[in-house]
Amino acid sequence: MHHYQNILLAIDFSDYGHYVAHRASSFAEKFNAHLHIIHVLDNIPMPDTPYGTVIPLDEDSSDDLLESEKNKLTKISDQLDIAPTRRWMIWGEPQQEITQLAARKQIDLIIVGSHERHGLALLMGSTAKEVLYHAGCDVLAIHLKDH
Repeated sequence: MHHYQNILLAIDFSDYGHYVAHRASSFAEKFNAHLHIIHVLDNIPMPDTPYGTVIPLDEDSSDDLLESEKNKLTKISDQLDIAPTRRWMIWGEPQQEITQLAARKQIDLIIVGSHERHGLALLMGSTAKEVLYHAGCDVLAIHLKDH
């Protein structure tokens, strides 16, 4: 079995986010690996900010929605005991930012949640599928059943 040293948790703050986070934490503990976390902002407006911009987590913003996202990332990172130097919030396309960060930080394993897809959603793809296709490392998709 491969020995992972750096695991990247890609989190979207969905209803299942804590489940995926705790699974990632268990993998990191099992392999005695460093756990990293990324949240990609792709659904809130970021005026005059190009894709790929890292959002500083330690600087205050006047944007309430951005502050809310930063607080969520900080809270879950603190719960999982992830060092501040291994936390990223980036504005952009999730699959692109996740795989690029993984390459830059020498990530061995990316962990992402994957929802069941039905109908048109099957044809359009998902972040998990795109990460799997483009990643230069192993990807573990935690299967999430929608209720």
